[in-house]
Amino acid sequence: MKVIIIAAGTGTRLGKEVSKLPKALLEVNNQTILSHQISILKKIGVSEIVVITGPYAEKFPSIDVTYVNDRDHDEHDILGSLIVAKDYIEGDTVITYSDILFDAITLEQIIQQECDIGIAIDMDWKQAYEGRTLHPLTEAENVLLDDNKNVLKIQKNIKSNTDMVGEFLGLIKLSSHGAEILTAKFEYLLANHTGIFHNALSLKKAYITDLIQELVNSKLVVTPILISGNWCEIDTIQDLERAQKMFS
Repeated sequence: MKVIIIAAGTGTRLGKEVSKLPKALLEVNNQTILSHQISILKKIGVSEIVVITGPYAEKFPSIDVTYVNDRDHDEHDILGSLIVAKDYIEGDTVITYSDILFDAITLEQIIQQECDIGIAIDMDWKQAYEGRTLHPLTEAENVLLDDNKNVLKIQKNIKSNTDMVGEFLGLIKLSSHGAEILTAKFEYLLANHTGIFHNALSLKKAYITDLIQELVNSKLVVTPILISGNWCEIDTIQDLERAQKMFS
């Protein structure tokens, strides 16, 4: 199993003191987010780790991971950063955002899921937004499922009268075949797509959620992995305070 961590973002929303620091290197209880992630990965036996860096790449520690620098990070969004490392998307792979903290239970549920392409979803997501005024409910990357728990839609702020809306954690599980499907879709889009790409103005400005929606619209099976366990996103000072309590 290989894990790719997309760590090309900075902590601009966390204040001036960390605005020139890769968000993955933000400390939570005296340990960086990246260190937290790697610790959990090694705990469950993952040894092959690829980290996609962006600005301030020189600040990342010299540790036993493979670094891939996204030199053009200013020209695209998070999907573009992942595409930089597309040659590493092969075999059984998990892809994760770098500003997500998770426990071993959550990660094991994702890794153990039998699927070609799976996305981690929290169906009890709303409680995490209580008091989260700096990153409100409308900013959640939602996933809408049908009655058979098939993925219908993934985007921010999905409005639905059903209870089949969850939050995407920012983690994707791929089998070897799923990795082939994903990279083939990358190659096709890079060669052929122009103009608006789902909820993005262009492929360059797209998010990973836009790519997942493309897979769904292409009638490819995207398996929802419904998790239970501790996890949190760190995007604001409020998030940081919550993470420090959750992972104390």
